[in-house]
Amino acid sequence: MKVQLRDPNIIMKLSRLGSFHQSKLSFLRSFLDEFKDWEYKNDLFDLDKNGFGTVVYSFKKGSRVYSLICYANKISDEERSDRVIATKWDAAFTLHDGVPTKKDIERLRNEVPRQEIGRLSYKELTLSRANKSVRIFKHVVDRLSKGLQPDLELLKKVGYLYRTTAVYGSGKFGLADRFRIKNREEINGPFRLEMMLVYLVRQFTFDQVNHIAKSRSPKTAVKLDKDICKSLGIGNSTGLGMAPFIVNHPTLLNNWIMSREVALKEIREIKKVSLKEIKIFKESLKNSIKNITSWNTESKYQQKKINSLLENIKKFLKFIEEKFDFETNYPFNQIYLWLEENKCEECIEYVVSMMLEPFDYIVKPLISKMSSDEDKYFTIPTYRTVKDLQIIIEKRYSNIIKINFEKKENYKNFWFISKNKEEPRFADRFEENGSDLEQPLAIARDVKKLYETILVTKNNLTIDKFLNEHPDLRHVIRRAFIIEKFPYSEIQDNTIGEKVIPIDMLRLKLSFFGALKFDPKSDKWLRICMFQGAPLPMDLKKFDSQWVYNS
Repeated sequence: MKVQLRDPNIIMKLSRLGSFHQSKLSFLRSFLDEFKDWEYKNDLFDLDKNGFGTVVYSFKKGSRVYSLICYANKISDEERSDRVIATKWDAAFTLHDGVPTKKDIERLRNEVPRQEIGRLSYKELTLSRANKSVRIFKHVVDRLSKGLQPDLELLKKVGYLYRTTAVYGSGKFGLADRFRIKNREEINGPFRLEMMLVYLVRQFTFDQVNHIAKSRSPKTAVKLDKDICKSLGIGNSTGLGMAPFIVNHPTLLNNWIMSREVALKEIREIKKVSLKEIKIFKESLKNSIKNITSWNTESKYQQKKINSLLENIKKFLKFIEEKFDFETNYPFNQIYLWLEENKCEECIEYVVSMMLEPFDYIVKPLISKMSSDEDKYFTIPTYRTVKDLQIIIEKRYSNIIKINFEKKENYKNFWFISKNKEEPRFADRFEENGSDLEQPLAIARDVKKLYETILVTKNNLTIDKFLNEHPDLRHVIRRAFIIEKFPYSEIQDNTIGEKVIPIDMLRLKLSFFGALKFDPKSDKWLRICMFQGAPLPMDLKKFDSQWVYNS
C-alpha cells in the first residue's frame, strides 16, 4: 500500500504548524544521539568563591575538538535584562573550534561578555549569553550549602537555573562563516553547534551552583542530586525574532517538514508492526501525559490548548487500549485516519510525533536531509515564462490567491524592526506608525500581487523581461520557483491578517529545536525549556533514546 504525502495546503497552515511537537527528528534529540560517543571533559574550572570566572568544556572525537568557553560575570540586579540589546549578562559563552590556548581565553574574555559590541574570530563558531533565574539559583545554592536538596515543587514550576536569549552563528560578530564548517560530517544535521552550546551551558549551571555552595560551606555542602540535574534544562525567552527565520529560509523549512512527512508516510505504509514497536509507541504516549500535566502557564490560550490536548490524548489512549487491534494490516495508517476524523490538530500532530518513536530505521536516515544548501536555489530561472509562473502559483498557492487584500482585515498588521530594541515586532498598521518600514514578510500579499500582475501579462514573456518591468516582485518570483521543487517551503497563510497568531510561527520552529513545554506570555512571545530530562554529558554513552518521556 502506498500513502500520499500530506497536502501542503493543509499542513502548512499556521494553526497546524503551531500544533507541532518535538519528535525524534528534533535537533536536540538527534544531536545527543550523534554525539553520545564523543569524549566529554571539563578542561578548565577557574571560578572564585562567588562563582565568577572562566570554565571550559569540550567534546572530542579523534582529532576533532569543540570547546565551550564560559565567562561568569558579576552584575547587579538592575543590570540584568533578557533583551537582546542588553550589554551585561550573568554569563556569556562561545563555542571554540579546537582547543583554546591561554591567549585565546584572554582574548575572548574581553570580547565574549560584550556580545553585540564584541568581535570574535573564525576560530569561534557560536555565541550566546544567559541570565540566572535569580530566585531559583539562590534557593538551590542556599539549600546545597546547608546539606539539603532544593524544593522539587519550586524547581518544577521554573525548570531551569539559567535562561538564554539568542544563540548566534554563521559569521555574525566575526564568528566563523558557515562555508568554513558546512562540510564537516559530524555537524551535518541542522543547528548542531547551537545545540552543543546550549547543552554544555546546562552542565555549567549545575557545576556553578555546586561550586558556590561548596565555597560557602565546605563542611556541610552537598552536590545537586543527579536526578534533579536531569530534571532541569535551560530556559529560553523567545519572541518574534524567530518568526522571520522560517519565512526567510524556505528550502530549510521544506526539508524540516518534508523529513517529518516522509517519516509519517513510511510508518503508515508498514503492513505489520512488532510487539516491541507497539510497546514503545504506547509507553511514549502514556508517559507523555506527565509532561503535558506539568506545563505551567498563565496563558488562557495555552491552558485551553493543554486541556484540549490532555482530554483528546486520554480518549485516544482509551481507543488504542480498548478498541484497536494492532494485528490489523497497516495499523498506523488506521490510527492516523481515525485521528483525522476524530481529533483536533494539536492531538493529531502530538500523536504523529509519538509514531516516530519506535522507528529509528526510518527516522535516522532522514535527519541528514534536514539541512539545506540554500544558495544553490537562489538563482531565478530567467529563461522560464510568465505562463510557467502562473501554473506554479495556481498549483502551490491555491488558497493564497483567493484572499482579498482589499479588505482591511487581510492586511491589518505589519512586521518591522524595532529601532530601540533591535528586534522584529508586529503591529496594527491602522493604529501604529511605521508601516513605511515594513519588512518583506507578507508573502501571501506579495504572491497575490504577483498573480494579479501576470494575469494581465503575455504568457510567453520570459522572466528576465518581466523582471525588468517589475523588479519589486523579484523576491516573490524567486519563492515561486523554489516552491515548485520544495512543496513544504511556504506558510500557506496570511501572516499580516487580523487572525494571525504569531506564536504559531514560533511553536513551529521550537518544536523542531526540541522544546517540550510552551509557556506563552502573550500571542507574541513565550518561554520554553530545552534539554529538560536529558541525560548528563557523563551519561551519554548509555542513555535511553526515549528520555523525553521517561524523565
